[in-house]
Amino acid sequence: MAHHGEETASVRRQDVPEATGLRLATDPTQPGAGGVRPDIPPDSGPQPQTAPGQTPRRPAPPDAGSPPQPPPADEPETRPGAPDLPHDRSQAILEAAKRIGALLKRAGHPFALAGSVAVYAHGGSRYLQHDADFCVLPDDADAVAATLHAAGFAVRTPPEDWLLKTTCQGQNIDIIFALAHEPVTAEMLDRAHVLPVDSVLMPVLCPTDLIRSLISAFCEHYCDFGAVLPVARAMREKVDWDVVRDTCGEQPMPAAFLFLLERLNVIAPREDRP
Repeated sequence: MAHHGEETASVRRQDVPEATGLRLATDPTQPGAGGVRPDIPPDSGPQPQTAPGQTPRRPAPPDAGSPPQPPPADEPETRPGAPDLPHDRSQAILEAAKRIGALLKRAGHPFALAGSVAVYAHGGSRYLQHDADFCVLPDDADAVAATLHAAGFAVRTPPEDWLLKTTCQGQNIDIIFALAHEPVTAEMLDRAHVLPVDSVLMPVLCPTDLIRSLISAFCEHYCDFGAVLPVARAMREKVDWDVVRDTCGEQPMPAAFLFLLERLNVIAPREDRP
């Protein structure tokens, strides 16, 4: 009996001893033939089909011709020319903010860092959200866009008419010229603090303007107190809360958030004025 796909030799009638009592069926329709071919052992399994006159091929051993195995999951793929980006998303946003901030500084554009990266620069959480925001004057928006274009960045104009967008090292960058429903002013940029942003000095919105911009964004369609509450806790000692109340405390959603801060003892209640 042949094993493992080895070729079997044709069995001739005269090669079978008469003493064995075996009967080779030449016609599968004969009684008792059972349709068994004499040249294939009954337990050898299915045979590969071949064309007439063609010699059957031996199947390859299990380990022969197997495709190359992919690298282990814990070994990252390295491609020639791929950017060397940090695996940490927050660090990636910081790297993008540093590059854009340094570019705006060299070009001499007045600006100030805003958003979650500005909170980080003031000592807040390192957990950064979505993108990096830069405030510029409305009259400087075209010049800033030209500077970004010259540096190889594609600047997009979204449907919103208060910002421009670009991408740096895979991270979204917003160039904002209207903050908290009001145009960015030279006075706002003058109040900015020059702080290190992960080793790069750049102007950052002052804490009062930063908190005011976050609270003023609350409305019926966006009222995520949970995202701003830890920011208010981290920066409460640096914020002029009277200015915040005077500028946005009459709006329903900001007023509700200020009331929540008072009930949580994050800020002191405002003293009644005569």
